[in-house]
Amino acid sequence: MNRRLWGGCLGAVVMTAWACGGSNEPTSPKTGNDIDNIPPVTRPEPDAGTQPDAGTEPDGGSDSVEGPWPVDAVTNYSSRYNISRAQAVGVDAAHNIWLLDGDRIGVLRADSRQVVWTRSPIGQAEGGFGPGRAATASTVICGGSAGRAYVGYATTDLRPDPDFPGLQPNYIVSPNECYQPDPTQPCFPYSHRRLQYYKQGDVDVVRLDGSGQIVLEEHLHQSVRNTTDANGNPRVQTGPRRLGDIHNLGIRNSNDHHFDEDRSILSCVTVMHGRDEGDVYVGSNHGVTRIRGLEYSSHRHPVWLNEKGSQMAGYTYGLGIAQDGDVLIANEWMFGIVTPTPHHGDWDNMDKRVNRMKVESSYLPQLNSISELDSWRGFQQTTDGRYYLGSKDHGLWEMTIAWASNQAQTGTRLTGANAEQSAALQNINALAATGDGSLYIGTDRSGLWRLTPLKTLEKVADVSGSRVRQLIHDPRVTPAALYVLTDSGLTVLRGN
Repeated sequence: MNRRLWGGCLGAVVMTAWACGGSNEPTSPKTGNDIDNIPPVTRPEPDAGTQPDAGTEPDGGSDSVEGPWPVDAVTNYSSRYNISRAQAVGVDAAHNIWLLDGDRIGVLRADSRQVVWTRSPIGQAEGGFGPGRAATASTVICGGSAGRAYVGYATTDLRPDPDFPGLQPNYIVSPNECYQPDPTQPCFPYSHRRLQYYKQGDVDVVRLDGSGQIVLEEHLHQSVRNTTDANGNPRVQTGPRRLGDIHNLGIRNSNDHHFDEDRSILSCVTVMHGRDEGDVYVGSNHGVTRIRGLEYSSHRHPVWLNEKGSQMAGYTYGLGIAQDGDVLIANEWMFGIVTPTPHHGDWDNMDKRVNRMKVESSYLPQLNSISELDSWRGFQQTTDGRYYLGSKDHGLWEMTIAWASNQAQTGTRLTGANAEQSAALQNINALAATGDGSLYIGTDRSGLWRLTPLKTLEKVADVSGSRVRQLIHDPRVTPAALYVLTDSGLTVLRGN
């Protein structure tokens, strides 16, 4: 398998272990004081930083408000608000609509109803895109607190370095360190050249400043992990804020900051309801990272083991939030469902007494063997409790849970009542479950479709564009809003 395309961690570990890092050689499952198996601790929630002056937070927490935008059943935002183009959109807590277009970041402000774009590239885009730059491309954008957004970037996967043969490419050798994974071999010295690689990709946090311009708040780099010290006392493991001459290196493994495995951000979702409203999850080339304010916890991933005992963790394009707040994760091979604790620093804890998993690491044998790509692009749960997975290559599937640790769950493909419906469901880019019990299906060639609460399929004719790039359901406003980004622009449906 081409490791440039699919992230993998070495380690002969049980299939339920969703996190990795710390060793590049096969090891047995750890017990006792292993930091991956420590119960959560109670601590104050992190400070999300100073709130920018960027609109008003919705009153009443998660209670719905009408919001500042049109409540018409269908509104073409691209034409109404002169949105030239966007590859991705996000919505923050003050109902500002964030836009991403290559090296430009924009926001359709809720107060002025005007689009503001960055005057010049900022953050990871500042030096231009390319293999030797901070990023090769921008990818996704998600809204956070009022006036704040998270921008994801892609970069190249790290390859073996001919100057350091045998060094695990994702391992960061710190200044004044000589890393010796094999006591029979010479150690690997620090390299300032190699350190620059770990600045690439990851997530920028941007915000609206007091003058209404978009500025870089910081390149996300503050890791947090709940653990205990040598005496069993609760502590928060944060890792260094600076290494050498670099003030931050972006996202690294929270359980071992020597490892940089999450490099390219491929998906993101903002929690829009429930206890964890405002949290953001990002899916990468390797796993899923939880973000709260300016802190992150990285990472978790459903995996399978190949014949060499290596964990195979596919690129994560499918992220969703279930009706009860569970995190739905679907990558190129596998999928899983995890119930997060309210404590941010618990996210990568593998103790199943901490983060309960309704599905650990599973696939659908009715579709493919475990080693074949399923290419999941969406994972949602409708209000009747049913789970749906959408594939770029294999259509729409309803998933039924057998039991949590079962590697093979049960899948049933939805084919439609006629040839048009079946053809439309072949290639899926996005899914969104709405409050009326519907499942909206964003296809790659046939526009937007709706699976009604009665499980009938219908075309949503009011949305222009054949290729649906993104769907966002926002229940924080009344009527609820469904943001539909297509190759023809941004349309918003209200009342779902």
